[in-house]
Amino acid sequence: MEMQEIIERTNAFLVEEFEADASLITPEASLKEVLDLDSLDYIDLVVALENNFHFKVQPGDFLPLVTFEDFYNYIQAQIKKKETVS
Repeated sequence: MEMQEIIERTNAFLVEEFEADASLITPEASLKEVLDLDSLDYIDLVVALENNFHFKVQPGDFLPLVTFEDFYNYIQAQIKKKETVS
């Protein structure tokens, strides 16, 4: 899956499920601030991510993710890892 497709798919579910303002979702923006995430929202984000990209999120995976770019790169790495195993 190409990065542009990952970005488009990710932004679509974030806007729909987290009611995020699409204009605020930029690669350098803070994931936590734009989505106004609390601890329960992170659980919803894990579920949405697993449902949309079909890989398992491990505990602690989100700790180093600060920006949307970090988030997109994480998704891409997980997809590649899954493809390598398959």
